[in-house]
Amino acid sequence: MEETPKKILIVDDSHENLEVFSILMKHAGFNPIKASNGKEGIILAKKEKPHLILMDIQMPVMDGLEAVKILKEEPSTKHIPSIALTSLYLQKEEFLKYGFDDYVQKPVTFFNLFKIINKYIV
Repeated sequence: MEETPKKILIVDDSHENLEVFSILMKHAGFNPIKASNGKEGIILAKKEKPHLILMDIQMPVMDGLEAVKILKEEPSTKHIPSIALTSLYLQKEEFLKYGFDDYVQKPVTFFNLFKIINKYIV
């Protein structure tokens, strides 16, 4: 019996980033779900219950820091691993304080991204 692909929610305000990450996730055997800001990401996370969230930090409408804070306070989504995707230079501990489980520095090296994804999705 074939396993249903695991869902990964990608939240980024850059259309190009959404498309590239979506294609990469499909090729890796995941089911990508796309959102263009934190508010949209929260709605989709609650509806779709992804296995993991890749969240940009700097976005219009609602940034990734606020979105993850809300998701981690919500009983139905608090267990979902959230990985920050950012060009901001902060120490890993700073992202963990905001509720992220991990982070990947932009520009992203895909080896590093999948190494981190594999820590949370088996």
